Amino acid sequence: MARRTKILATLGPATDKEGVLESILAAGVNVVRINFSHGSEEEHLGRVKAVRKWAQANNTYVGVLMDLQGPKIRIASFKDGIKIQLNNGDVFTLDADLDENSGNQSAVGIAYKTLPQEVEPGNVLLLDDGKLVMEVTSIKGNKIHTIVTQGGALSDKKGINLRGGGLSANALTEKDKKDILIAAKAKADYVALSFTVNGDDVRETKALLAAAGAHAGVISKIERAESLVEETILDIIKESAGIMVARGDLGVEIGDAQLPAQQKRLIKLARSNDRIVITATQMLESMIKNPIPTRAEVFDVANAVLDGTDAVMLSAETAAGDYPENAVKTMHDVCLETEKNPIAKTSHHRLHEHFKDIDETIAMSSMYAANHLGVKVVAALTETGKTAMWMSRMSSNISIFAMSDNVQTLRKVTLYRGVYPCGIEKSNANDWSQVNEIVIETLTKNEVVANGDLVVLTKGMYKDKSGGTNMMKVLRVGDSNY
Repeated sequence: MARRTKILATLGPATDKEGVLESILAAGVNVVRINFSHGSEEEHLGRVKAVRKWAQANNTYVGVLMDLQGPKIRIASFKDGIKIQLNNGDVFTLDADLDENSGNQSAVGIAYKTLPQEVEPGNVLLLDDGKLVMEVTSIKGNKIHTIVTQGGALSDKKGINLRGGGLSANALTEKDKKDILIAAKAKADYVALSFTVNGDDVRETKALLAAAGAHAGVISKIERAESLVEETILDIIKESAGIMVARGDLGVEIGDAQLPAQQKRLIKLARSNDRIVITATQMLESMIKNPIPTRAEVFDVANAVLDGTDAVMLSAETAAGDYPENAVKTMHDVCLETEKNPIAKTSHHRLHEHFKDIDETIAMSSMYAANHLGVKVVAALTETGKTAMWMSRMSSNISIFAMSDNVQTLRKVTLYRGVYPCGIEKSNANDWSQVNEIVIETLTKNEVVANGDLVVLTKGMYKDKSGGTNMMKVLRVGDSNY
């Protein structure tokens, strides 16, 4: 049984070690993540090149997602790089006028200079992913005076969040705009937009990608409280190729207790609007240093699978961890076992809705037929991958093969749940009957089907035309006439 939920793994120093990248790709990574928060252009392009070289050598497809850093809402640095210890009840000042390397036991500078104008007494600030909590007592000029309500160690350049959200930093920074050009050079399949506030952020990113000649889809990272407003989140989802439930910063802003319900809501919203959804952050966090996960982490991954996520993401587990291959294998095993549960194979997607498009109608009808006819696989001849996307929104245990001669499309579908990329050469076929034969020959050659198996095939009336899927055909492998 093939795993349907995709694995997205972050590359970094750990995967640069000899043989590690190859081992995690062989273990089941479908898409790699390049984090623009760390590393140089040369390192990023080198990692992408290595991934593409491995995929070509192994006759497969691996997607590339490049993750923009977003705004730095951080404190500055402490004098001589010291780490301070703050206790409950301590008075501490965030000072926009303080030199960036002069932090001390009572005050530290801030990289986000407009913070004093955006907070007010009574606001709660969370530092270092919520490890430290401070309540604003007063603002005097560019100094924010606080009292520590949850103490801990504090060191250079830790992040700042405002409980409840509302900081006005633009999602796209000048660095991000330069990194978009690197993503275009790398021919990235997806670009992740950090700290997405609204649909305008997505539209701007898409415009910058288009201007750079890139064809990457935008994955909007949901990590700000204000982006969760119903009208706002729907605009973000509809403008994006997909979303990432970025549970780190989102949890800090809204509180961890709200995260599970929001995760389920976001997965449901993305799927119902025919978009990709990635569940991310600390999924197997303990495996950074340990060869096995905690049972709580196993449950976390499994619950995301049962909720219908397209992909689960590994961050430091693969980028900087001691056991990258173990982390991928663990995630693979958990996803595979969870997908055997009937809940993961049952769908009520659009059962009581009207369809707007002919190609969407064909996609939904094909999945209904496949689920009720005992079909082995569904083969979707596609130029853009859209038909395969629609099909993948219906939970099923039937594999969907996106068949195309467009390499960009084949890489993009690596992120779709239950969809497998399959290259096919159809340019020499004179008619659709010959294409049918090529489809069956390709699936048979790849040992996906055997004589007697049923295959549902979807296609358009005209070859090489985007958005023209209007036919469904049921083929039996081994028949003399297709």
